[in-house]
Amino acid sequence: MIHRVYIDTSVIGGYFDEEFDFYTKLFFEKVELGKFKVILSDILTTELQGAPDKVVDFFKSIPKTQIEYVDQTEDSIILADSYLKEGVVGKTSRTDCRHIALATLVNADILISWNFKHIVNITRIRGYNSVNIKYGHRILEIRTPREILEL
Repeated sequence: MIHRVYIDTSVIGGYFDEEFDFYTKLFFEKVELGKFKVILSDILTTELQGAPDKVVDFFKSIPKTQIEYVDQTEDSIILADSYLKEGVVGKTSRTDCRHIALATLVNADILISWNFKHIVNITRIRGYNSVNIKYGHRILEIRTPREILEL
């Protein structure tokens, strides 16, 4: 089974981060082998504007056959704002909320991130999912690349 995995910008940057590169590279090896299909959003492409050339070049090297592109919608923006209104995170985390909302609404199997403060954090995960349930959406699985390598 191929898992549809929404990735945020920290996963792209993690390829070059000494703390995260080992597991990030293993994840992308599995992407190349067809184990995962990555869901990339217009949010991520916007965040990569102005990133170092090596990061942009790596992003462009992800096999197109393993990518599903998605764009924000009015519904995803409304859901993201709901996370803020419910106090899951503060207003400075609006972009993180947009990643979570979009991954939820495109029915990603998993969202992966290295953002421990605003995304991969048990308190935040519970908060995002309580809002999802409140508004009739599914629970979103949120993990790090390291945690999903055995899928």
